[in-house]
Amino acid sequence: MKMSLNILINERSIRKDGTCVIYLQYSFDHKRRPLLNTGIEIPPNFWDKKSGSIRLDLPLKFGIADDLNYKIKKMFRVAEDLIIVASRNKIQDPATFVKANFHPSKDIVDLKEIENKVHKNDVSQNLGIYFQIDDYIQSKTKKVCKDMPRIYRNMKEHLLEFEAYRGEPITFASLNLTFYEEFVDFLMYDYVQRRRTIKIVGLKVNTVGKTVKQFRTFLRNRIRKGIIPPLDMDGWKILEEEVDAVYLNWDEIKKIFQVDLSRYPHLVDYRDDFVLGCMTGLRFSDFSKLMKDDLRGDMLYKKQQKSDHWVVIPLRPEAKKILDDRFNNNTPSPTNAEFNRHIKRIAELAGISENIKHSHKKGNKDIVEVKPKYAWITSHTCRRSFCTNEFLAGTPVELIMKISGHKSVKDFYKYIRVTPEEAGQKIK
Repeated sequence: MKMSLNILINERSIRKDGTCVIYLQYSFDHKRRPLLNTGIEIPPNFWDKKSGSIRLDLPLKFGIADDLNYKIKKMFRVAEDLIIVASRNKIQDPATFVKANFHPSKDIVDLKEIENKVHKNDVSQNLGIYFQIDDYIQSKTKKVCKDMPRIYRNMKEHLLEFEAYRGEPITFASLNLTFYEEFVDFLMYDYVQRRRTIKIVGLKVNTVGKTVKQFRTFLRNRIRKGIIPPLDMDGWKILEEEVDAVYLNWDEIKKIFQVDLSRYPHLVDYRDDFVLGCMTGLRFSDFSKLMKDDLRGDMLYKKQQKSDHWVVIPLRPEAKKILDDRFNNNTPSPTNAEFNRHIKRIAELAGISENIKHSHKKGNKDIVEVKPKYAWITSHTCRRSFCTNEFLAGTPVELIMKISGHKSVKDFYKYIRVTPEEAGQKIK
């Protein structure tokens, strides 16, 4: 079996804290080159490309260089051992096998134990829960919107972290009500969020609920396909809480549209995209990817990426001008992370700075956060603002849903954010 295993750092993906992830890359052929995440993140200028190791002058806040290099070497040996198992057992897709069985927490690989599992299971059909998750992701990639595979991968990452935390492998046979309760408790209280500049322990209720929901859906898919026997998932509740979130009224949107950005010309396109989102109710994945053919006169025709449904949106003159300028200037599409970072700064410059208090549940405790309003704004604020403003203007809900693309009234009303004062005025 031809293979190559290398250590590399992804300098093209620098995080907000200035660090990059160190990966092991297993190259089976020119197409199959999976990246194995070591979980180690350092500033790229402290990576020595010649030696393939971390420089010894790495600042201590990122870790002790000798210790990190030792960990990388151990992970390298683990990956090599997995490649040996794949080669010895003539596994048809060694790249997927190695990626499915690799985890940064593994110090050594028991080759006999893994080979026994390979022989015990039908290699083409069942190499354990993570192999099945990878197979599920691959089967869904062409059928769902592009964000869904990322959600599936997050689910897998949560399972891997739980497996490392409790120190025993997760198998289909181990899935019962006790597993569910322990998994939820781990995600809620012990899971350490990755890619954070400040250490944050525990996920929010809705994030935990999303992981459980996707895991249940995956398991039911495997059951329907006859890959695993039926499982008792009674009691596997999908946790959910109503989310505190901000919206912007028309006066605030106008402030943002008219804010002086002469000193910050790089923010103009982000500002225009944000206002466009507030005026159309489209998701970021839709309004950031509009094409000239979507515009017909003063109407916008768009097939929504997530729901695969067509919506037809009447455009205000301001929205029409934003689109004309975008198409004439061939404005590039931003990433969601860039967009969220810049629109907070734009809203701050526009004076959207009143303190807003939000809370969320963590177990039976209320966690309260107070931030300026601009700090709560994200790309989803556009959609929420559109729905709320149209609702307050008296537009019939069924018509708003035709434009927003909501399928149920229940889901639609989750987007409505009305203050007590606005509720009183509407009733009056």
